[in-house]
Parts: sequence; structure tokens; C-alpha cells
Amino acid sequence: MAKKREWKRSDKFAFGVWCAMNRGRDPFGPETRPPLSGLDAIRGLGEREVYGFEYHDDDLWPTDASPAAKRRIVAQVKRTMKATGIRCTAATTNLFSHPVFKDGAFTSHDPRVRAYAVQKAMANIDVAAELGAGVYIFWGGREGTDVDIGKDPVEALRRFRDAINFLCWYVLEQGYKMVFSLEPKPNEPRSDTYLATAGHALAMIATLDNPEMVGVNPEWAHIKMAGLNPLHEFAQCLEAGKLVDIHLNAQKPLRYDQDMSFGADNPKEALLVVKLLMDYGYAGTKAFDAHPFRTEADPWDFVERNMRAYKAFEAKAEEVNADVRLCQMLEELTEAPDGGWNDLVSCYTKAGARKLAAARFDPDRLASRRLNYEQIDQRLTEILLGRRN
Repeated sequence: MAKKREWKRSDKFAFGVWCAMNRGRDPFGPETRPPLSGLDAIRGLGEREVYGFEYHDDDLWPTDASPAAKRRIVAQVKRTMKATGIRCTAATTNLFSHPVFKDGAFTSHDPRVRAYAVQKAMANIDVAAELGAGVYIFWGGREGTDVDIGKDPVEALRRFRDAINFLCWYVLEQGYKMVFSLEPKPNEPRSDTYLATAGHALAMIATLDNPEMVGVNPEWAHIKMAGLNPLHEFAQCLEAGKLVDIHLNAQKPLRYDQDMSFGADNPKEALLVVKLLMDYGYAGTKAFDAHPFRTEADPWDFVERNMRAYKAFEAKAEEVNADVRLCQMLEELTEAPDGGWNDLVSCYTKAGARKLAAARFDPDRLASRRLNYEQIDQRLTEILLGRRN
């Protein structure tokens, strides 16, 4: 008897096809799983009622594929999508695997390499639009340095901006219904990568010709690699109106990119990020960018594990929001006596500035207010562990 699935298409879960295609190879050992084609990965995800898939161009056809061969593969993908009900939710270009990109793609010193990178992106944007992808992701895997004196970072960022601007104008001219998403990462494979964090990406977006069509795709593992807090990075993108896609996984801080299954390392962090997305009505896809442990024979337990984990955290987030005791403690924490001060400092006026300058505060009295963080954190821990009383 088949087990009941805990997720539905309406949950809008997605996987990179590269996750299912991962064969378990690492720097210290070869593959441990048989190959899986991109087409078979899409089919397997669709058969498991996954809402969507994301792909690199090189996941589906080789770099040197003829136009006819590429068209045949795209036709097969479309037939598989129709047969299984899965959607193409996002796409990206592989600008990091081929040796031509060994010193960057959009930021390469060689203008011919930069032109080829933009051409390669244009070609896949055409296919992504045909497949219905609403998001196109840019992860600058080789956009960085190993020898800082060898590349002017100001010039490199200008080149990066020029490429994104060019491709934005291309999408607009073609009339594609698509937005771009910058995916930050601090390092690996380069010693240092441009656009290392969400803040770097948001700063870049503000300088683009068409900032309204570019957002951020924060990835959990990349954030933890930088020693930062995923909740804060996701929240900054959300508050800026730039959270257009997300990549979920797990990661121990300050290590190589581990890409473990979602929730595998820090359940409390995972719970709070899921709660954030729920509380603020995030409506985009929830994409997983991880890979099975090298010990696994195939990717399918891994695929189901990630969706089950998210649903479990979603249920816990509902418990958190419904817990009367925790809600009371949070209200006591956040509802400090106002006296009109919030309105005064939230919007500048000359009269407000004069009133504030003349006001007299008693910092010792203000400091005496109890902030019950210990009990709040403990209550959250008890809910997470199922030991409330």
C-alpha cells in the first residue's frame, strides 16, 4: 500500500534537477550513484507531485549540442512536464563548469569570454521563457578572485552590472514574463566571490538600469558559510520586496558548501525561517538546493525528506503562532508604553524634531523594564521538542 504523501502541489515545492542528478562525488572520492539524466530527474520529481523544477542549461543538453539536438531535448522536457504536471519554475546558466570560465564569466578579463557568457545566458533565457519559467537565477560561481591584486574589484563589479543590464534589456525587448534573481555566496569555488551576501546583492540591484525586475535568491548554506543568520538575510530581502526565490538546505557554519537536507543541522533556525515566510505571506516557490548523502543509492528518499521536513516545520510554526503563553510573553515584550513617541520618530517633521530635542528621558527607569528573553526562548524550545506544559 502506497504511503500517503504529506505535501501537495499547492505547497509550491521545487528542486533543482541537479540535486537529483548528483552522483555523490566529492574531492576525495568518485561517484557512488548511477547517472540520472536531467529528463529522468524531471520525470521523477513530477511523479512525486513536486510542484516545480529548476535547471541549468548544461543539466539538460551538452554545451556542444547542435540546434536540432537541443530542440529535441526541449520537446522531450515539455512532453514530460505535460505528462507529470510539473512546472519549470526557474532556470539558470552554467557559467562555472567549462574551463573557459576558469577566471569568471561576466567578470572575466577577456572580453570574448564575457561576450560568450552573455550569449550563453541569452540562449537559455529563450528556452526558459518557452518552458514557462518566471525566475532566472544568476549565481556567480566563478565571479571572484583567488589573487586579489590580479583583478580590480571595482571594474569587475562594473562588468557584472553591465551583463545583468544587457540581459534585462534583452528580456524586456523579447517581452518575456520573467524576473531575474541574484544568488549570493561568499566563497567556493573562488577564494572570494563577488556579491557575497544578500546585502551585497541588494546594493547591486539599486544600481541597475531596471532594478524593479531583479531580486535576490538567498541560499541557506551560502548564508551559513559566511557565518550569518538565514532568518536575517531572508528577512532583509523580504522587507525590501526582493525575495523572489529561495534555496533551502542545511549547513554547518563557516565550512565548505555542504548542501545537506533542509533542517538537518539547526531545527530552531529552520522553524523560524518557515515561520517568517508564513507570517509574511511569501508566495514564491520553496526550492531545495541540496543533495543526497554520498551513502544513498538514489535521490528519492532525499527528495521526499526535504518536503516532509518543511511540512513538519510548517506545522510547528502554526503551533508557535497559536501558543497562548508564548504570544502573551511576546506581547508583553513588544508592547512598551508608547506615549506618542513611535509616531514622532517614525516620520520626520520640524515640530517633531523640536519636541524630541526638548524631551526629558530617564534612561535608568527605561533600563529597569524586564525583557523576558530567557523564558521566551525556552518556550520556543519546548514547543519545538513537544514538551509544553
